[in-house]
Amino acid sequence: MKAYFDYVNANGGVNGRKISLVVKNDAYLPKQAIQNTQDLIGKDKVFAIIGALGTANNKAVASAVNLGRRGIPSLFINTGFSGFTDRNKFPTSSTILPSYIMEAKMIGKYVNETYPNKKVCLLYQDDDFGDDALVGFDKAYGNLDFTSKIAYPSLSQGVPGVPDNWVSKFKTAGCEVQVVFGVATATLYTVQAAAKIGYAPKWILGSVGADIPSIDPRTVPYIIGATSMSFMPSVVDPKDEYVAQFKEINTKYNADYKPGAKFTSWQLIGMNTAFVAVQALQSAGKNLTRKSLLDAIDNNGSKFASAGLVPLNYSKTSTVGYNGYWFGTFNSTGDLVPNSTFTYAPYTTDSGTGAVVKTTYVRPKMPAKGLPN
Repeated sequence: MKAYFDYVNANGGVNGRKISLVVKNDAYLPKQAIQNTQDLIGKDKVFAIIGALGTANNKAVASAVNLGRRGIPSLFINTGFSGFTDRNKFPTSSTILPSYIMEAKMIGKYVNETYPNKKVCLLYQDDDFGDDALVGFDKAYGNLDFTSKIAYPSLSQGVPGVPDNWVSKFKTAGCEVQVVFGVATATLYTVQAAAKIGYAPKWILGSVGADIPSIDPRTVPYIIGATSMSFMPSVVDPKDEYVAQFKEINTKYNADYKPGAKFTSWQLIGMNTAFVAVQALQSAGKNLTRKSLLDAIDNNGSKFASAGLVPLNYSKTSTVGYNGYWFGTFNSTGDLVPNSTFTYAPYTTDSGTGAVVKTTYVRPKMPAKGLPN
């Protein structure tokens, strides 16, 4: 995000203003997230929060800091927890990801059509993240039955021996298709443990936990051929104009960039989030207020350009970002691709019992030089 904001600042900013991004690491700990947010508001005097990561962290902040009551925007939260779209509880919040219910519904449809009559098993996080997934897998939604299910407490994936126990149980159950609906570290330790005992199911990896090569490049061999999903184009798509533009900006403006370094899905999502945020700031006008920013997203957010291959769904009645995915597999370099020709077949749905359907959405073109008009 910072690299893109710096690029915008170098090209005149937004409505005569420059964007300052203050970053604090909460280490995925709710207590630290609360303290960081209090510091951002009280000491750093930030105008808004953007891209905050994690379900538990954002719930803790909403309860303890109460951004909604104070009118402070919390934009494009990086979680698919469906609860954050409840405007009564989170009046100043919006998400960027599709809900986990949507994702689970799509996985259900994909698995039922691709692997009929196979033994399917599920590893999921035992909190709101996983609970949303269970709703999406329910008979009224994704209609996916599991031979074996294991719920893991958050952070338990890092305890030595715990992932080994999971995969041992799945192997004993005869699982042929393994769904992992967890964070990236849970996926990482699970596939490593599976390799040690020769457990080799068809892997279906949830979107938020799939990109483990970005954490540890040595894991690439473990996920070659595994299936996952994304609403962004593949980071190695040679013909995608958004990927090309964001790569160029990242190379020049990312202070951590090293020549030859791989452009990752995390960087693509960060760039895209900042790109959408700039359009929201532009739409809010020169007399910027927190309310005008929130109103701009409600009124115009669904029309913002973005790299997404499915539409944004912001409106006066919706604070959810994207609403769908395309499915692909990890190639020999550990990158998620739809196929050899980079032809996408994205699907959309809702967080209710609506159908999963192939979308006809046409993405807006990337503005000249990656700068919104």
